[in-house]
Amino acid sequence: MAAGTHADVLVVGGGIIGLAVAWRAARLGLRDIAVVDPDPGGGAARVAAGMLAPVTELQYGEEPLLRLGMASNERYAAFAAELTEASGGQDTGYRRCGTLAVALDSDDREELRELHAFHRRLGLDSRWLTGREARKLEPMLAPGVRGGLHVTEDHQVDGRRLAKALVLACERAGVRLHRAEATELLVEDGRAVGVRLGDARTLTADRTVLAAGPRSHLLPGLPEGVLPAIRPVKGQILRLRIPPAYRPFLSRNVRAVVRGQHLYLVPRENGELVIGATSEEQGYDTTVTAGGVYELLRDAHEVVPGITELPLVETSAGLRPGSPDNAPLLGPTALPGLVAATGHYRNGVLLTPVTADLVAEYLATGSTPALAEPFSPTRFTTKVPA
Repeated sequence: MAAGTHADVLVVGGGIIGLAVAWRAARLGLRDIAVVDPDPGGGAARVAAGMLAPVTELQYGEEPLLRLGMASNERYAAFAAELTEASGGQDTGYRRCGTLAVALDSDDREELRELHAFHRRLGLDSRWLTGREARKLEPMLAPGVRGGLHVTEDHQVDGRRLAKALVLACERAGVRLHRAEATELLVEDGRAVGVRLGDARTLTADRTVLAAGPRSHLLPGLPEGVLPAIRPVKGQILRLRIPPAYRPFLSRNVRAVVRGQHLYLVPRENGELVIGATSEEQGYDTTVTAGGVYELLRDAHEVVPGITELPLVETSAGLRPGSPDNAPLLGPTALPGLVAATGHYRNGVLLTPVTADLVAEYLATGSTPALAEPFSPTRFTTKVPA
């Protein structure tokens, strides 16, 4: 067998999830790890605002996902520090800043009140603020803000810096990065044994990890029923620059619901302000639209009127990978030799550390960690592959 054509662990997909799994597996002592992706470090993380918000992102009925998100959030500081060291000093932009969710009218305030009561029932740390108290924390908020929730443990990270750090850390850990497209999953005797690449090369593996985001289920050769359809959910993002004379513009993440549309503003320490995000189910389209930009600026202006004074420096769009129940698929599939790490929907950046830990632990031990059990890919399996 030619050198480099076989791996103990082969990860299909070089976004932050796939790279983090590969890096963590290498840190656990697994040898001969490879990642296949045309552009390692690309994907949705280049667009994501990077909010780490398990509490303010919480929706009713998502308690298992909350526990997973909280576990990942608790690991983030150590994960970021370890990654910075392992990458040779690449900063991830991890920042402990907290999040303020605000309401602009009585309906929004009532919705936030109900969310606060839900938080309290679950024992979560969120504090109700009057409109005046919210504006005292963030003076740039609109005078019409009617109230808010202050969550001190919802933070942020820079998805682009995180992706760059993971590429560097993987390279320094000896992970082989194959900058090519996986065009077919290879299955022999009812077991996944690797992939075929677009340049006709074949890479075999003892275990293959599928971490290709919203295209995970589309890999040719994947037997029917092993993975559910992972739908792409488009999100448009704006990046503005805060001139030095305007700083500090915002001190923490700010969230709001404006006319039923969720909005967030994420201020970076380097003077960048990220505004997002639309939520559009239009297939694999990543076009930035005038309507999307207009809606984000219009809604952001209602929350923070001063944003109209800031330079708009970038518009972009990415695809979130949504599973049928909006929760990730973590661990072994019904196809022997194939492991899933996909379907993270709006929580991909948040869940990167815990996904890496849980999937790498399974790869190292062969046992599924208890925290991963509610997210087994087999919960969607329609039939066992022949």
